[in-house]
Amino acid sequence: MAEKKSLSFSIVTTLVLLFFFFYSFSLASNVTYDSRSLIIDGQRKLFLSASIHYPRSVPGMWPGLIKAAKEGGVDVIETYVFWNGHELSPGNYYFGGRYNLVQFVKIVQEAGMYLILRIGPFVAAEWNFGGIPVWLHYVPGTVFRSDNEPFKSHMQNFTTYIVDMMKREKLFASQGGPIILSQIENEYGDIERVYGEGGKPYAMWAAKMALSQNTGVPWIMCQQYDAPDPMINTCNSFYCDQFTPNSINKPKFWTENWPGWFKTFGSRDPHRPPEDVAFAVARFIQKGGSLNNYYMYHGGTNFGRTSGGPFITTSYDYDAPIDEYGIPRLPKWGHLKQLHEAIKLCEHSLLHGEPTLLSLGPLQEANVYTDSSGSCAAFISNIDEENDKVIQFQNVSYQVPAWSVSILPDCKNVAFNTAKVGFQTAIMEMVPEKFQSSLTLPDKGSKNVQWSVFLEKAGIWEEADFTTHSFVDHINTTKDTTDYLWYTTSLFVNENEGFLSNGGQPSLVVSSKGHALHAFVNQKLQASASGSGSDITFNFESPITLKAGQNEIALLCMTVGLQLFLCS
Repeated sequence: MAEKKSLSFSIVTTLVLLFFFFYSFSLASNVTYDSRSLIIDGQRKLFLSASIHYPRSVPGMWPGLIKAAKEGGVDVIETYVFWNGHELSPGNYYFGGRYNLVQFVKIVQEAGMYLILRIGPFVAAEWNFGGIPVWLHYVPGTVFRSDNEPFKSHMQNFTTYIVDMMKREKLFASQGGPIILSQIENEYGDIERVYGEGGKPYAMWAAKMALSQNTGVPWIMCQQYDAPDPMINTCNSFYCDQFTPNSINKPKFWTENWPGWFKTFGSRDPHRPPEDVAFAVARFIQKGGSLNNYYMYHGGTNFGRTSGGPFITTSYDYDAPIDEYGIPRLPKWGHLKQLHEAIKLCEHSLLHGEPTLLSLGPLQEANVYTDSSGSCAAFISNIDEENDKVIQFQNVSYQVPAWSVSILPDCKNVAFNTAKVGFQTAIMEMVPEKFQSSLTLPDKGSKNVQWSVFLEKAGIWEEADFTTHSFVDHINTTKDTTDYLWYTTSLFVNENEGFLSNGGQPSLVVSSKGHALHAFVNQKLQASASGSGSDITFNFESPITLKAGQNEIALLCMTVGLQLFLCS
């Protein structure tokens, strides 16, 4: 009987908790801000956020990724919206598969987390063409990201489409949904001057257009130093502790804290130590920051032809706390989890206490937050890159390692130091698969499937060929429907040519603006060349083998992701 009562009580408790969860998220929230933080229903909140881009993982991974982020101490998920993945042609929208934005946002909501929706719709993000549809490049008179009517019209149409979709699904916090912030444009302040007279008017128009959407939640503009009120300008960098918003009435937000970096073909795997990531976050919070977003927390994969750059790899792992395959990266994930726990212990003091700055040495200081109730939190930092220091604070000695921050939630006891990693390092070894020219695999019907290798004909062999007497621009010819463009020509060699008898070899010389090519002569590969992530142009020069009579030269030219920053 006792067991039955216990079981009944457990079921009732579970139902009550589930009801409370869905009821609490179904209520509309009032989201505002002041100089200290974002305010949810009258309560200041300190947020730790994780970038997870829905198209860079498959839908089956989304719940697990979000769960791992939450277990890592994160309470907000951030994502861009990828214009060229959704509006495939003017007015033709796609939201299936990896591009099911509504499903992604609802999974975040079901996890009891908030969401930051960075609409852009220019996003950069090492994404092909920065997220802008290539078809827009061919709309007459269009100049991207400037005070240009064709561009502004299409940008507003897409922004409105996304906002209306979120409203229909009641996904803004003002409707009871998880979206607490939206972003318009992206890092435009860094290049605004490049656009001359069209720059600032465009930025101001973008802000006004976004506000007219009436989402009921604040808007942000990252790296937009002249963002007009009530837009919140935010910071993107490896370190943002010295950043200040452009108004004393705006909170200090960090939209892109880079825990690693993207990789380009031919480069080494980027790595940022977890100690340095934690140091950067702690310093930001120490200096009054109240929203930190890791870009990326899970990088994922650039599927298909979505890589931008050019020369961004298929992997977008980013050395993030959760790796490309959805596995927590240790010790980084665990170290940051402990950091988050320590920061949350200080939340009330940080958001309500009066800050005091104490100089404790030439490169040492403490920021102390105390409120009228006696609540106190302190952050002691040693920004000396080489030397550990013993620091006296409130008559107590604290050993603070070089380039680190100690967090004291009660102004007495150290809950966390950014340089002291308590998680064991997990090492994953990637083993290349040996290539086999013929491989037999069983299928569902227990029959054998034979894989074989064959030589593909070099040169043009489809109906899309055409003849011209000059070179054509690759991108304007393919319009990004493919990475590949063949150039073929024929060359007649007289049998009396000297190089045929004296052993000499002519050379093929190509000067290219990018990105890569393979050169074939008479169906045989002669050589290959490419640019790089730092310089997409290259010069190709190689000896080639010609025969007497007719010779066919075929150049297979390739793009490796379209550049992110374009004016038109």
